[in-house]
Amino acid sequence: MIMLKTETRHAVDPATAKTLDTDQLRDHFHVGGLFADGEVNLVYSHYDRLILGSAVPAGKTLTLDKVEPTGTAAILERREMGILNIGDTGTVSVGGKSYELENGEVLYIGMGAGPVTFEGAGRFYVLSAPAHQTYPTTLIKLKDARRVEMGARETANERVIIQFLHPEVCKSCQLLMGYTQFAEGSVWNTMPAHLHDRRMEAYLYFQLPEDQRVFHLMGEPDQTRHIVMANEEAVISPPWSIHAGAGTSSYTFCWAMAGDNVDFTDMDMVAMGDLR
Repeated sequence: MIMLKTETRHAVDPATAKTLDTDQLRDHFHVGGLFADGEVNLVYSHYDRLILGSAVPAGKTLTLDKVEPTGTAAILERREMGILNIGDTGTVSVGGKSYELENGEVLYIGMGAGPVTFEGAGRFYVLSAPAHQTYPTTLIKLKDARRVEMGARETANERVIIQFLHPEVCKSCQLLMGYTQFAEGSVWNTMPAHLHDRRMEAYLYFQLPEDQRVFHLMGEPDQTRHIVMANEEAVISPPWSIHAGAGTSSYTFCWAMAGDNVDFTDMDMVAMGDLR
């Protein structure tokens, strides 16, 4: 029997968001309590209908199929999915085939593929967005991902962006996905900041020591707020919000976007002088 927990997060407009206190901001945008052994935990966001969550078999077999908030008989009936393994080697089975995911690898699953089963020692981060057609289910190894080096040591943002669900790597309808790793001594992500009002974004912070934190920045450029993030916690970023942060130590974060296009470079840059 699957242990499935779901939660719905409604959309918040910028005028309302700037009135929220710390607890209210976290209630709307911070996602904790993921990666519980023997459970599938999902959050259904009203921002571009993105679902984010986790599956941790921990010796069990977990099958993900019907998810009530979607209103369909199966989660993949009208959706696509991306799965990142942040744990040890695990197996994902779908469409009559089994895929072995090592740490840092991603599996793309196309619309209509059927139930998804998780086994082994993996800790699976799950993302899903509505789809309009079916693309092939594809296991993307680290060597096959697209790497983009950015930033500099002098600005504490030297990093490599590793793109998995990207038009040059693996076709998807609207889901873009990858993760960013930092050079030693660099702690700033997505700075200078940017916006893309046609796409929402979600971050998962991981590989962060338990006694360290990331200060995630959100809000309109002239109304910024912060959310303190611990290891293996996620944050939902509305389309109208910046999404950036700085850590008290090294970390990795998985980014995922859904919306009107799959152009990773389509962003509106925010000048440093415009941030408040």
